[in-house]
Amino acid sequence: MTIQRILVVDDESLAREYLAEAVTSLGFTALTASDAQSALHIVEKEQPDAVMTDLRMPEMDGVELTRRIHERWPDLPVLLCTAHATIESAVDAMKHGARDVLMKPISMDSIEHSLRRIEREVRLEAENRYLRTEARGASPDSIVAESTCMSELLKASARVARTKGTILITGSSGTGKERVAHFIHAASERSEKPFIRVNCAALSEQLLESELFGHERGAFTGADRQRLGRFELADQGTLLLDEVGEISPSMQAKLLRVLQEDEFERVGGQKTLKVDVRVIASTNRDLAQEVAAGNFREDLYYRLHVLPLHLAALKDRPEDIIPLAHRFCEMYAVQNGLPIPNLTQDACEQLLSWRWPGNVRELENVIQRAVILGSRGTEPFDLCAEDLVFGPEAKGAATDQVSAQELDLDHPAFQEAIANESMADVERVAILSTLERTGGNKTEAARRLGLTARTLSNKMKIWRHAGLVTT
Repeated sequence: MTIQRILVVDDESLAREYLAEAVTSLGFTALTASDAQSALHIVEKEQPDAVMTDLRMPEMDGVELTRRIHERWPDLPVLLCTAHATIESAVDAMKHGARDVLMKPISMDSIEHSLRRIEREVRLEAENRYLRTEARGASPDSIVAESTCMSELLKASARVARTKGTILITGSSGTGKERVAHFIHAASERSEKPFIRVNCAALSEQLLESELFGHERGAFTGADRQRLGRFELADQGTLLLDEVGEISPSMQAKLLRVLQEDEFERVGGQKTLKVDVRVIASTNRDLAQEVAAGNFREDLYYRLHVLPLHLAALKDRPEDIIPLAHRFCEMYAVQNGLPIPNLTQDACEQLLSWRWPGNVRELENVIQRAVILGSRGTEPFDLCAEDLVFGPEAKGAATDQVSAQELDLDHPAFQEAIANESMADVERVAILSTLERTGGNKTEAARRLGLTARTLSNKMKIWRHAGLVTT
């Protein structure tokens, strides 16, 4: 949040004029009201960023005004001004929602100090709300890089981390692009600042604009309060634009502007906000081909393609498979309070022989399932080849035999596999199988299935919440 407009409320004209001049001289815009009732009307109509109110006023005092503001606009900070403050009155004001109590005569230094502190507090509260709802649960693990290509990629990542240039990470779905982005942030001078992520493919155009740039109260139906966008939350830090190749042409233009100018407006807002954000973009698409096809802006492509990094598919770096498997065995055993299993030779051979269409994400899911289902209680155990289940297995539906076939409704193996299965299970297997064949490309999978990309993403989100899929 950035404070720009301040409503000054005082029934004494001289005091009101003094405070209005003081906040104006500090670079803020002053609105004024001579009583509490007028102040409530102004807050409703003008939506100021903060309120400074006198304590003693006729009909409705400052504490009651603070209480009513806090009830209707809980995020609107109120500063109470008084020459008669006691510890009890200050505590009472804070209980009713006041952010600070300023003693008269009030200096410009005390006003500025209070407002800047409130800005910092509100920003931290917004960041904490984001982290509670969006954080993935833990800091990123160190990246396994036994293969030459991953070792070289990490060296390149460490070099670009020290710069401010925009980074474009490409690679198939599930190769670990987000982990590399975390690595870059941790190795940069911004490591102590926020790392914020947004999945561009999972949101509609309107929602994505609000997520990136924030919105003002009343900007659209349901916008009952101001909300900070991911660019504001990532100020001084790093913003990861995951699946950037999925954004619409109009959003591409808006993204280009903030990359060029480091400024934007919230949805429904008039004020131009400046930010200092290191942008990392990732995609499983070939953006050069998308530019040639007219689906992606060429100028945005070159803005993103300043420092390119590419992650090889897991099948192209087999040296990483077993070390990654050991890492996931340890991680999920500890996470579930189980003994760390020993990977047998036949299990390792099976892991090395699989084609890994889902890349590292698929390997992680295979090991997680094997650790949990293969556990023999609290006793140490060997994780064997028969504990490993590959492909999009789902509640007894299509087997590896079916996933090895093209999705042919007349194929005997397919008909045998789906017999007596619910339509919901058949639909889920069809979607997961198609995603496997497209290497996780949701847009292509949706096209093959006759769905919209948004419908497919919504179904995946519902299944993840229900615990039916883990990808």
